[in-house]
Amino acid sequence: MAVQVDEPVPSVLEETGPYDQDLERIEIELLLEGVYRHYGFDFRSYAYASIRRRLWKRIEAEGLATVSALQAVILHQPPMMERLLLDLSINVTAMFRDPTFYQAFRERVVPLLRTYPYIRIWHAGCATGEEVYSMAILLQEEGLYDRSRIYATDINEVVLQKSKEGIFPLDRMQEYTENYIAAGGKRAFSDYYTAKYGGALFNPSLTKNVVFSLHNLVTDRSFAEFNVILCRNVLIYFDKSLQARVHGLFYDSLATFGILVLGSKESLRFSPYEDHYEQINGPEKIFRKVR
Repeated sequence: MAVQVDEPVPSVLEETGPYDQDLERIEIELLLEGVYRHYGFDFRSYAYASIRRRLWKRIEAEGLATVSALQAVILHQPPMMERLLLDLSINVTAMFRDPTFYQAFRERVVPLLRTYPYIRIWHAGCATGEEVYSMAILLQEEGLYDRSRIYATDINEVVLQKSKEGIFPLDRMQEYTENYIAAGGKRAFSDYYTAKYGGALFNPSLTKNVVFSLHNLVTDRSFAEFNVILCRNVLIYFDKSLQARVHGLFYDSLATFGILVLGSKESLRFSPYEDHYEQINGPEKIFRKVR
């Protein structure tokens, strides 16, 4: 999902006078600084167009007229910050999203993982967890799950809780089943879940080796050494300096010959660490740390 260019100014601004693009940018910078200093969430280096679009979504939802009005409410009402955090967090995901990636992972990465006695995997920016459960299923089918530990992290506590619950909409199971089959699934997808609680409850065995934890890619440090790091479709929302910072975090967190997986529109090109990796699969953005 690519970052879009600035959209037209919402019509609600017509009520507050002529639109001033420079003033709006100041307002947004002040809001993000206030959020960082008061709540500790740092969105100051996120791509401007994406942040602007998401802020206006919340402004309109709350019936407000300006960015400054949103800032005033956010700083004095924590529940509003929780709602804004859901807007600013990147939660677009699906089970076995991009099936060709999972095919490539089975073919190119799994044989490498078989050589390790113990496997550590970091799923950074896991959102509501669909891709974490997808990886757990893949590892089970390849006989690697029992010697694996998956660390699933996100900045958003609300979506992490949804990940832990493992309940997903029943009406998406047909789509997920098609993805699973296209990804090289080896069983009936329905074996992995039960229709319950108004949704599809996935087997608890899929999370017995998963650790769900809060982690902020913007401000937090490395917390372990990993054989695989997956961070798909998150970096596109960061500016160049923040992307470089996160690439440094991943490089420091990967063991030698560890695997880094990025999203389809993300790249190591022009990053400070481009020469430290080799491509395992270019189209699926799978790289191996070689120095």
